Amino acid sequence: MQAGRLLRWARQHTGQSQQALARATGVAQPTISAIEKGHADPRFGTLRLLLRACGYDLELAPVRGYGVDRGALKYNLTLSPTERARRAAAAANEARRWRGAARGPGRRPAALREADAAHAGG
Repeated sequence: MQAGRLLRWARQHTGQSQQALARATGVAQPTISAIEKGHADPRFGTLRLLLRACGYDLELAPVRGYGVDRGALKYNLTLSPTERARRAAAAANEARRWRGAARGPGRRPAALREADAAHAGG
């Protein structure tokens, strides 16, 4: 979304005029107008200041679907539910195996060592 459209939406949503926003932030009203019209591209700090004065903020969020291999998803959906479950279980087992390898040979998580000791003693 363009900065100007975002700012105009936030300002109008809170019922502020450009003049009121200018007074609240110290950013000149003609500058706010130019940003909203798309004639000026504000710096990050300026846009954040203006949006915060409207009760909003900028937030970094992942783009939905970006970096997702849709081919793999489509392929997996062609499999039967049983086959998908079997493959999920195999992947979980493989992850467990790798997790154990990362700890080093013979090392188990403390909770499992304690459970083994309790079971052996009882």
